[in-house]
Amino acid sequence: MRRLIFIRHGEPAFPDGQRLCLGRTDLPLSTPGRLQACVTGWALRGERLCVYTSPLRRARETAALLTPLPTVLEGLTEADMGAWDALPFSAIKRRWPEEYAGRGKDLSQPPPGGETSAAVLARFTEAVQAALKASDGDLALVTHAQSMDLFLASALGRSFEEQRAERLPYGTYRVLRTDGTRYETVAGPERPELCRELCLALLDAAQTPERVKAHCEAVAAQALKIARALPLALDLELLENAALLHDLARTQNDHAAVGAAWLRALGYEAEAALVEQHHDWPGGPIDEAAVLVLADQCVQGTELVPLEQRFAASREKCRTPEALAAHGRRYQTALFLKREVNRLCRQEIIR
Repeated sequence: MRRLIFIRHGEPAFPDGQRLCLGRTDLPLSTPGRLQACVTGWALRGERLCVYTSPLRRARETAALLTPLPTVLEGLTEADMGAWDALPFSAIKRRWPEEYAGRGKDLSQPPPGGETSAAVLARFTEAVQAALKASDGDLALVTHAQSMDLFLASALGRSFEEQRAERLPYGTYRVLRTDGTRYETVAGPERPELCRELCLALLDAAQTPERVKAHCEAVAAQALKIARALPLALDLELLENAALLHDLARTQNDHAAVGAAWLRALGYEAEAALVEQHHDWPGGPIDEAAVLVLADQCVQGTELVPLEQRFAASREKCRTPEALAAHGRRYQTALFLKREVNRLCRQEIIR
């Protein structure tokens, strides 16, 4: 029996963030999509897989995080959605109300000018069989929701509606075992735990600027130094991971909230909570969040500097009364944390 790992591509970069009826329109991955693909690639690292991919860019970019040279199979592409391709669902419902309602009840009805479900299933099945014949061992097939669901429903003896109810989220996968004719679902690797190497891979997947990556590594080193000096039982692995990822979304507005949202969507809630607080510590006992806030404020670029110097430099960027007020609050928080950490350590850990 051989394993087939069906991977749904990561989230596409929808124009203006608006979800579309997406068929053959060739969109790249969004940043969350690259992060999803990175995590899946990490979960499957070490596997000896022959990797096949749909020719569409969002699938090829996902497959590239499994292997540098995946094999393109045309049959793995998404269903051709005809006149509906790349349109918002609200526009489709308005312009083709009868066809939209009919397809909602019966997927075998193709969109105007689109591909029938029978045609999708036939060419997808042919592509899977071709991949099995062309290679030995286990396969990874990077593909799309609708075409994959049609195949899985047929292979597992289920209705399409049953299969669609369990549709894979973006950037995740399902593992089947086959003898070439019969298929059965088997358990696959679970979501990987975060570690330093995966955090660095996520920074690369997010296309984090090199200077920001260097800052994140410097903050992680400082956070560990502070935590090890404190007479407290802190989770050093959690702290290091969150520190490495605290500026994951640095190029976005409100980057603490955006980075936290990205990490939550990947299933890393504990790290997301610290990333979300790395500008505004909510108070309480000294904990991992407090150490991350203080470490971040001690590092300017990659250099350790006094808090006064760090905040003097950042104050120049404040252009509104609200920004100045937030800057003042953060400075006072940093000074409080400095005093508390030095008091607990009984020495001047922080200048």
